Amino acid sequence: MENLKSYLESGILEQYVLGDLSIEERLEVEKNAVKYPEIKAELIEIESALLNYAIANAIEPSEALRNKVLNSLEKTEADVRPIYAASPKSGQFYKYAFAASLALLFISVVLLINLNSKLNDSYTQIAVLQSGNQRFSNQVNYIDEELRDTRNALHFYQNQAAYKLVTLKGSAKAPAASMLVAFNPDEEEVMIDLSSLKMPSNDKEHQYQLWAMVDGKPVDLGVFDSESDSTGMKKMKSVKNAQAFAVTLELRGGSANPTMDQMMAIGSI
Repeated sequence: MENLKSYLESGILEQYVLGDLSIEERLEVEKNAVKYPEIKAELIEIESALLNYAIANAIEPSEALRNKVLNSLEKTEADVRPIYAASPKSGQFYKYAFAASLALLFISVVLLINLNSKLNDSYTQIAVLQSGNQRFSNQVNYIDEELRDTRNALHFYQNQAAYKLVTLKGSAKAPAASMLVAFNPDEEEVMIDLSSLKMPSNDKEHQYQLWAMVDGKPVDLGVFDSESDSTGMKKMKSVKNAQAFAVTLELRGGSANPTMDQMMAIGSI
């Protein structure tokens, strides 16, 4: 062989020991091993190294599984032509190689379980942070709404002369209902006094909707709930030339037109 060193370093001998070569390639290696003692010695050394690695990392398999695999290997070995005298360690090599494979598989499973556990912990922490952020956002929104209602109340009390106060009284559907609407015709502003609001409690699916009567037609001024944490003035939509105000109970978010049989309160300017 012209370049024996390159052949020994090519990796083909390791592939032979691991059984990764085709039949033709295996026959070529066996032929060279008989012809060149250096190749035979290298094969023995590779097998010994793999055997030592397998022993060092071995986990003993169950008796039933071990016997099943070894029986299968014995049948396979009967069809393999030896290139040198069979070593008594050959059977042990396959035995410990299989055990090492089980060890690596076990380690991989443990690592995957640990990784999955860490991922679950991360997801939990993210969910907690998101929940905390949502609570913080809700608190900010509440404070912002409270400040807005307080500013509206301050503006109203500083400019009371510009506002017309309209008391809405309960209809036959809600005779005890009442509320106060402040209307500034010049600035076209409408506010409701939350501190004097007396309306039957509405559920989560419904809201009260304020309407202005302009030339006999209802104009939407926005929605509100019967219960509020604020005691200030809630600013509604702008309107001009309003002659009266009314409140109906609508689906949450409001309606394009008032539901007349759900009229809760009404009052004229």
